[in-house]
Amino acid sequence: MSLLQVRDLKKSYKRDLFARKNDVLKGVSFSVPAGSITGFLGGNGAGKTTTMRCMLGLDYPDSGTAEFFGAPLSSDSKRRLGFLPERPYFYEHLSGVEFLKFYAHLTSSWKAPVLNDRIAQLLKRVDLTHAKDRPLRSYSKGMLQKIGVAQALIHDPELIILDEPMSGLDPDGRLALSEIILETAKKGTAIFFSSHLLHDMERLCQRLVVLKDGICIYEGETDALLDKSGVELEIYYFEQNERRSLRAQNQEDLQVQLKQLLGRGAAIIEIRRARATLEEIFVKMALRGRNP
Repeated sequence: MSLLQVRDLKKSYKRDLFARKNDVLKGVSFSVPAGSITGFLGGNGAGKTTTMRCMLGLDYPDSGTAEFFGAPLSSDSKRRLGFLPERPYFYEHLSGVEFLKFYAHLTSSWKAPVLNDRIAQLLKRVDLTHAKDRPLRSYSKGMLQKIGVAQALIHDPELIILDEPMSGLDPDGRLALSEIILETAKKGTAIFFSSHLLHDMERLCQRLVVLKDGICIYEGETDALLDKSGVELEIYYFEQNERRSLRAQNQEDLQVQLKQLLGRGAAIIEIRRARATLEEIFVKMALRGRNP
């Protein structure tokens, strides 16, 4: 079942009244299945943020549709969504606890003890318990990003949309957020997020949607995209007191290489599958326009 279905979104802008229209989205279509972690990739200016804004009713597409839970966006479906924009606005005079309470009451009615427990759990998960009573104006960029993630999770949504959630986080913060994403998905929540940190995307996402110049050039399984580049077998061995490696193109080549190595008296250490990284493939297909 698809929780989000985007069909043929098109959007253009004019810089001024007499300027020529700039086509940002040229017919973007994709879906987000229930319970999946889907990565949204594209170079700067590819149309990722514009797509998210049009999906969520923050901007109006020239044509095309976006359906959530099988129907157009509505007040009811908004209550089932969690969203963190790339450049969120924070009420800086509020404390962390007050901020989360404010957003919780926008989505549903909460009994005070239940909400207080929920807020305490989320603050602990994003490592902000120590700053819960401090005003947001005293938070660092990374801390604001963490409280923004907590806000997107506060009402336990069925689908979470995150625009560059790793931005501003140090390695510890990125690891903690990665764990939150994985834990949340295990509970059945679908997550759709964009990021330029491709190592994190490769590690977290089962599915990918890739944009280039306002067009979706790939939608599907992450492993399927990685395997398109070809899979090699890397052989690690000891020879002449040195640790060495070489690659075999396929199983037949592997057997030939192993026979030669053993014939020379080399000691085989291990054999690994080797394939291109998501970053290598993305640079080729989305930035340089080559097939993976």
